[in-house]
Amino acid sequence: MPPSALVGGRKGESFRFTILTDGLFRYEWAPDGDFEDRPSAFAASRHQCSVPDYRLVESDHSIEIFTERFHLTYNKAKFTPEGLFVRVYGHLGTAWRYGEVHETLGGTYRTLDGVNGRVQFEPGVASRYGFANIDDSSMLFNDNGFIAPRKPGPDRVDSYLFCYGHDYRDAVKALYRVSGPQPLLPRWALGNWWSRYYEYTADSFLELMDTFREKRIPLSVAVIDMDWHWVRDPRVAEAKASGWSGYSWDTNLFPEPRQFVEELHKRNLRVTLNEHPADGIAKYETMYKKMAKVLGHDTSHGDPIPFDITDIDFVQAYFSILLKHIDDDGIDFWWTDWQQGTHSSIPGIDPLWVLNHFHFLHNKHLQRSRPAEERSHPMVFSRYAGPGSHRYPIGFSGDTITSWDSLAFQPEFTATASNIGYGWWSNDIGGHMLGSRDDELTSRWAQLGVLSPIMRLHSTKNRWVTKEPWKLPTGSGQGPQDVVVNFMRLRHRLLPYLHTMNRRAAEYGEPLIQPMYWEYPERDEAYGVPNQYYFGSQLLAVPITSPQNRSTKTGKVKAWLPPGTWVDFFTGVVYDGNRSMWLSRTLDKVPLLMRQGAIVPLDGSLEGTNGAANPQGFEIIVVAGADGSFDLLEEDESAADAADNLPWVKTSISFEQRRGILTIGPNRSGALAYSRTWSVRFLGMRNPNGAAVSIDGVATSSYSVEPVENGTLVNLGRIAPGETAIVFLGPDPALAINDPEALIYPILFEAQVGIQLKEKIDDIIRPKDVPASLRVTQAAALDMDEDLRHILNEFFLADSRS
Repeated sequence: MPPSALVGGRKGESFRFTILTDGLFRYEWAPDGDFEDRPSAFAASRHQCSVPDYRLVESDHSIEIFTERFHLTYNKAKFTPEGLFVRVYGHLGTAWRYGEVHETLGGTYRTLDGVNGRVQFEPGVASRYGFANIDDSSMLFNDNGFIAPRKPGPDRVDSYLFCYGHDYRDAVKALYRVSGPQPLLPRWALGNWWSRYYEYTADSFLELMDTFREKRIPLSVAVIDMDWHWVRDPRVAEAKASGWSGYSWDTNLFPEPRQFVEELHKRNLRVTLNEHPADGIAKYETMYKKMAKVLGHDTSHGDPIPFDITDIDFVQAYFSILLKHIDDDGIDFWWTDWQQGTHSSIPGIDPLWVLNHFHFLHNKHLQRSRPAEERSHPMVFSRYAGPGSHRYPIGFSGDTITSWDSLAFQPEFTATASNIGYGWWSNDIGGHMLGSRDDELTSRWAQLGVLSPIMRLHSTKNRWVTKEPWKLPTGSGQGPQDVVVNFMRLRHRLLPYLHTMNRRAAEYGEPLIQPMYWEYPERDEAYGVPNQYYFGSQLLAVPITSPQNRSTKTGKVKAWLPPGTWVDFFTGVVYDGNRSMWLSRTLDKVPLLMRQGAIVPLDGSLEGTNGAANPQGFEIIVVAGADGSFDLLEEDESAADAADNLPWVKTSISFEQRRGILTIGPNRSGALAYSRTWSVRFLGMRNPNGAAVSIDGVATSSYSVEPVENGTLVNLGRIAPGETAIVFLGPDPALAINDPEALIYPILFEAQVGIQLKEKIDDIIRPKDVPASLRVTQAAALDMDEDLRHILNEFFLADSRS
């Protein structure tokens, strides 16, 4: 760190401040004057922060530091609430004082193992008080890149104060500056994962993957849980081992491991294996003797080689010998399933930190060692170890209890994690264990999974618990099976959007999922909808996480619609914003909203295929009514360089409301410079007759316009490399006005309520040109289920033009 960033720390001084940004500083107390300059697991990029402008006022007995965001006062004595305090500009009602604890808006939690419902979040860096404190007790890195413990002493202090007021997004970006950014995920990690704790064989697992393919349900990642290695073999019992740790394929189940992995790769699937490393290396493991020789372990009694991730010799052998012989079979990354707490042979060092760090570096080296066409961005799959863990995606949130309470907490859990920069949680979608079979619960959970950072279906080893979609009942396109299949297909259609957001997260510090209060910090309503979140820059997700009403056959969720006009992604229904309201949906739908001017690119394939290849065509979802733009970003996957970098290709898409013009392109790229099909869905528009299309300034007739359920679809055909397509809608195009009768009738028809009540409601909804306020008043006079009344009010009042 440049000296000008430091205040204190001179000879004879026990205090030191480091000004890292205009809203972030580090404060240390070292009684012996020996301060810590090595990077920590949390502050791995501290030395890369540039020095901000600040003003220092110092006397013999006091220090004052002024930046654009805060004013620090300190009396040069041992830290106390009276002697060290900070006022954040704009939040002068409450000062931060050393040692006092103030609530933050939450961060995340190490694991949801055995949790049924809510947990108490660990702190994040966003707080309504305007400041948030992070204590750094994480491990250190030496000059050789290996780990080191903290210097002993109970009086030492090493902490960071974030002083960003209600600029929560900026606070998290400051976290990334001091800790390091979220890495870019491989594109395939954003597709559907199949995961189940189950004793598969090579044949049964491949048969399962083929069934997914035959039923046109796309997958991108195949997870083989712990039964890939020896668990029930007599040698395991003889060695008095638990069977949880293992580093040798069970060749009774997988007789040709390399061939098995190759077959999965041929199906365009990436492969991961689960490991529980804590028990060490037993004598029956293939690499036991080789590991023992390298580590000097006595094998005469057949004792296991202890697992010690804090020993540099063990770490080197662990990756270069023990894991390498499995890596050589072609697996793409490891699922590190550490459940054994925070203690290691070195006091203060959490083994999970060490596993995550070196597994990530190992996978990075592994990817670079493979042929260019097989490489991908490095990643690991493991648990959260504390602030700074975002550098090791993807997070495994633990063994979830199968219940509505668990589902109800997961959206908040995932969104709140962004307050500590942890943007890539993978939850057990559908629930891992216990609970009861509930096909509606499975359906709603799958919908949430598709609108989550990672979509990984999972379940435990129980013949009665499984997540294969075809084992769910179907029902005229709206049954649980249909819901799960359709949403899994949608997940792969969303890959162009998700991968663009992946780049945004890595480069600009914008997590995929963001709580509502990031965008509206001064609106109390934004804090009252913890399960509602932005899903990337263009979508607003409001998942349904409670059982449906058996009378109306709908689920509901209370939402807050921010200012503006919003359109539902699935239905095309238009909503006035700046209000709270109940949103109700049948099982096949969930509220997913786009603001006027929003643009979302989808893969043009309606069903998708395995893997996550760049699309052969696109469907662009557009909401007219305001100007908007979106840069679609793709990686040229055929052109990886030696540093594991792939060139990016940008296709700009923009909409100009005044002239009613959508512009696509041009697309200029190497391997991606080929003709692709394009279509545009104008969400919430019902006037298809006025559209016209030109390619590179020349009007064309080779397009079609058709009304669809949620808007108007314009098929443009193929667009060649370098060409620009323009769709003309005419000046100032307007969204269609909702038809309350058309929206209410299908739900009312299916509702299990009295026929006379339906007739009375029909008398209210059928007449045209009746003010919404009168309809609401008429409905209020009827005796009915409150959820049915919510449905009527939603569609009567959704659009003030109705």
